[in-house]
Amino acid sequence: MEEKIKELTLLLLYLNSWIEKEPYGEFHRAWKGYDFDILNALEDEHLIGGSTHKAKSTYLTEEGVEKAKELMKKYNIKED
Repeated sequence: MEEKIKELTLLLLYLNSWIEKEPYGEFHRAWKGYDFDILNALEDEHLIGGSTHKAKSTYLTEEGVEKAKELMKKYNIKED
């Protein structure tokens, strides 16, 4: 069950993300209003980053964006 929660959390982070331009590239950034244990697990898997305790948002890594796109196909979700 935990694996599905991680997948769906990553998918929700992606679906609710916005593109933020920074001097070193563009990132999908999202508010991190999800279970911190799950967020920590996603960060340990290098799917999200910048998730310090004081930060209210996180960003999806390139691997995280690719995984989220795979999950969209798995769960039959079409991007608008």
